[in-house]
Amino acid sequence: MLFKAFIVLSTAVSFGRAVTPWPFDLTTISAPDGSVSAKFVSFGATLTELWVKDKNGKARDVVLGYDDNSRLLTDPDHPVFNPIVGRYANRIKNGTFSIPITKLPQPDGPNVYHIPTNDHDGQVTLHGGIYGWDRRNWTLVSKSPSSVTYKHIDAGDEGFPGTVTAYATHTVSNGGILKSVVRATASQKTPIMLTQHVYWNLDAFQDGSNDILSHHLQVDASRVIDVDGNLIPTGDFINVDGTPFDFRKEQAIGARWNDTFNLCGSGCQGYDSSWVYDRSEVSRTGTSLWSDLSGIRVDISTNQPAVQVYSAFWLNTPRKAIHGGPTLSYGRWGAVAIEQQGYIDAINTPEWNVDQIYYPGKNFEWSTTYKFSVSK
Repeated sequence: MLFKAFIVLSTAVSFGRAVTPWPFDLTTISAPDGSVSAKFVSFGATLTELWVKDKNGKARDVVLGYDDNSRLLTDPDHPVFNPIVGRYANRIKNGTFSIPITKLPQPDGPNVYHIPTNDHDGQVTLHGGIYGWDRRNWTLVSKSPSSVTYKHIDAGDEGFPGTVTAYATHTVSNGGILKSVVRATASQKTPIMLTQHVYWNLDAFQDGSNDILSHHLQVDASRVIDVDGNLIPTGDFINVDGTPFDFRKEQAIGARWNDTFNLCGSGCQGYDSSWVYDRSEVSRTGTSLWSDLSGIRVDISTNQPAVQVYSAFWLNTPRKAIHGGPTLSYGRWGAVAIEQQGYIDAINTPEWNVDQIYYPGKNFEWSTTYKFSVSK
């Protein structure tokens, strides 16, 4: 999803705290069998490169990003390339919620919270506020040849209640597996909803491919969350049967493209929607994406109940050199963001009976596994 925040370029990387080590130093982790290799920076605990092998055995970097990773901080239009997003991912209506949660806005008081808005002309908070977790310098805690762990302490940033301490661990292993886990504890009652905001192009902009419309998508979901013009949930669900949202059986992302006008907002063509998984087992694949051109396939399993799929209508960023840049840009529909997460704005939708409030004794855990394979 597009991040439209105004970026204060003079803000120190430490964000008012003691200066931490340079947040854009790369950490590389590789599976022992060479099937997958990934690079991360501390800023946002961000995945900057992900190399997997195509059907001819050639490694391709299948995620978007920058050659100069400091642009994760300085690019005013950066589209949230592959970080951990929090303290509350996706959207919050009017940047406001209360604890206990309510449907209607409550008068200001000790249990009513206002988070800076940064989207839809000030009517929405997106991805945790102007300086969410993707725009914070995480601390490198430990690393090994195949794993790296980062820590972030959110001391009531952006107006959220209490302090949340989070650890993000990224691990690669034999058989083409990348697993990311985030565990968080809270000092008092607070909403927590995280995601990893990965932009995929499984062709890596090679062989004449510039978009993901021919990528195949399968989502184990018979419902999509119904949203208004600001992409805020109405409280209802859409049955995908007979609609462009039906990916229960594999479809090319662009198969029903003429039917996707305004699905991702006014004037937008494509997808920016949240599917609610039908599956109950955490180990069961929820989303699969693959390309016939490269032969690369990724099967995604998660402990989260929903997935946001954004087909990058607003994307317009210079490419990495490995993707043909920098004179070329990642353009409209050049990638698809697939975000494992909870229900959009459940903290303002009590009729769902979805509990996203955490506190001492009730800890948060987000876990997603990406399994890569090839078809020839």
